[in-house]
Amino acid sequence: MAAVAGACAPPEAVAPRPAAPLRETGRVAQSRTPKQDLRLIPAEAYLRTYLRLFGGLSPAEVERRARGDDKAALFDAWEDYLTALGLPDHGLDLPRGTQTNALMMAAFERLGIALCDRALEHDLKASAPVPIERRLIFAFDLPAEDLDAAAFAPRFDVLHRTFLSYPARLAPPDREAKFFALYQGTVARHRAKGAPKSRFSPGEAGWAAVCYGLVRHPEFLLY
Repeated sequence: MAAVAGACAPPEAVAPRPAAPLRETGRVAQSRTPKQDLRLIPAEAYLRTYLRLFGGLSPAEVERRARGDDKAALFDAWEDYLTALGLPDHGLDLPRGTQTNALMMAAFERLGIALCDRALEHDLKASAPVPIERRLIFAFDLPAEDLDAAAFAPRFDVLHRTFLSYPARLAPPDREAKFFALYQGTVARHRAKGAPKSRFSPGEAGWAAVCYGLVRHPEFLLY
């Protein structure tokens, strides 16, 4: 009977009380030193990117297109650049490049200019108009009249997405304005009296300059 009476009794109420503070037993310094060295993106990744931007061509086809037939000396041969881009040369016992250097930057400079110029010739200067969906880089048309900021924006967004992989509206607020100023300045210089002769019209030269800027952009080279 006592057990039954105990089971039917009301539950005990435990009054809450503040928890006792934890006692400090020691301190450990937080290390903020890098745990992994910075590493260079493999040269193969850069090469795949450029092959894709040239239209998914083979290395030999890219070399032919980059060199062209106009003797503009935009590009020589892959064998002149592969070591500079960071690939090892086992014939000369040169190891893989592990950090950037001036020669590597010069090689990227040459390759980027060749890409922009040859893509502009393919996309905008072909004897027969190339459909938008088959263009390499400049997947837009150039209006006959001068571009204002509103007309520049959607065309710049196409290039921005191509090289940096995200919309221009998500970039820093002043980026589009800076590239528009670059475009306008290039057009003005090509129209100036006594300007050097160019195979590009002022408008085409302006877009080539925008392409140069994006292909040299740190976000394109680092990610």
